[in-house]
Amino acid sequence: MSVHLVGGGGAAAHDTDVFGTFLAEVTARAIQAGRDEPLVAIITVGPGSAHAEELAASLGDSVQTRRTALAPGDTGDLTALGAVDGIVIGGGVTPDYLAAVAPISGEIRRQVSAGVPYLGFSAGAMIAAERALIGGWRIGGVEVTPEHVSEGLDEITLAQGIGLLDVTVDVHAAQSGSLSRLIAATEAGLIDGGLAIDENTVLVVGEGALTVLGAGSVWNVSQADGGVLVSTIGA
Repeated sequence: MSVHLVGGGGAAAHDTDVFGTFLAEVTARAIQAGRDEPLVAIITVGPGSAHAEELAASLGDSVQTRRTALAPGDTGDLTALGAVDGIVIGGGVTPDYLAAVAPISGEIRRQVSAGVPYLGFSAGAMIAAERALIGGWRIGGVEVTPEHVSEGLDEITLAQGIGLLDVTVDVHAAQSGSLSRLIAATEAGLIDGGLAIDENTVLVVGEGALTVLGAGSVWNVSQADGGVLVSTIGA
């Protein structure tokens, strides 16, 4: 099974491309477990439950969902993840998401290692990494990305993430200007490089080659002699 990283967006016109591979995997997992319908855990952090409902709608009527809507400052509970065929972590304020799922990150890793597919949407994609970029818009007081993508943090901040992959991830790349944050963090040596995902685009990390589906691209940023190398993996 795979880790699915969505760069945000949520346009219904792209749901089939963005969520289709994840749905195929959770359906296969349910069949393996002897369940008639897949059961997917959806965890969101922030006010209201609208985002959880949007994610459930994107998955479609053939999937049952167990929705956990946490307020900022709350933490996830293992009961949210029991006997599921897939895990979805939604979008919002990335530091709040990391704080909320930190107590259950070990169980998420265990389940993914056992074959349960994971889908991270925006913040859920960023915190999936071993070394997670959780926000910030300046390095040494110098602006490197628009302030509106700072997640409430000043300096670019990295933290221990869930640990599902060993590369740092940023999201809303082409739409928000966050690609420059990943480039600047790499150039400054804060990270070795990373992947920035456009909205309405999913990066599927599994066995074999990386797969990109949806409307946009995944931007691959790496260190190079004399600077930083940026290339794209097209959908």
